[in-house]
Amino acid sequence: MDFTPYLQTPEEGTTEEGLLSIEIPGRIAVAMKGRFLLHAVCKGFGENNRITCAVTDQDSCLTYLADDSEPSYELLICTDYLESGNGFELVRLAKQRQPKLHCVVLALGDVIPAEHAEAPWLEAVVAEADFVEDQQPLKAAVLAVMAGHSYRSPSLRTGLLPYLSCPRLTPREYQVLDLLASGMSDRDIAKRLMVSEETAHTYSKRLLQTLGVNNRLQAVLKGMRCGMVQL
Repeated sequence: MDFTPYLQTPEEGTTEEGLLSIEIPGRIAVAMKGRFLLHAVCKGFGENNRITCAVTDQDSCLTYLADDSEPSYELLICTDYLESGNGFELVRLAKQRQPKLHCVVLALGDVIPAEHAEAPWLEAVVAEADFVEDQQPLKAAVLAVMAGHSYRSPSLRTGLLPYLSCPRLTPREYQVLDLLASGMSDRDIAKRLMVSEETAHTYSKRLLQTLGVNNRLQAVLKGMRCGMVQL
């Protein structure tokens, strides 16, 4: 999936939290598993005019990164699992071609493969478990690599995953979680459930409270960790 052409199109009825309100001097590439993660991370930058690659597969991302026009690509954020390809391999190949490119991997599997653990090209990795617990590790990882440092989120440094509490959801909350994971906004959910947009927003807000998270991205990732939803 190539989401890039739609980045500059305003989306009515959609409000995403600013997860990564960081000014990046060059262009940004995002490669994520599934439309929801792709959409959420791109929107997390707020002003996303610097994002000129938003895809779900390895080969498409490498094609975008091969564009040597100015400004050059400055940052790549990807998940370890992609719809096609692998995020760690994507970073390895991208760094071979553009050594100055900064890269951050969001590890949905919560681990760094043994063969890559000490790789000099692997700058920053954030475990999904740490992101669910606190949205700041992804921001910390980006700040670190932009300053020329490496980064590993807490559980990757200690080997201990944070405690996971999986609450019981109501049938409606399960339904809303599924719709969020499919990339729907409150407006989309309202149409699907045949309720008002205000009611749909209330449903989403209650879901976040039940899951004990701060935003929709954390909600879907926690839902994945608890086996409640799949991307």
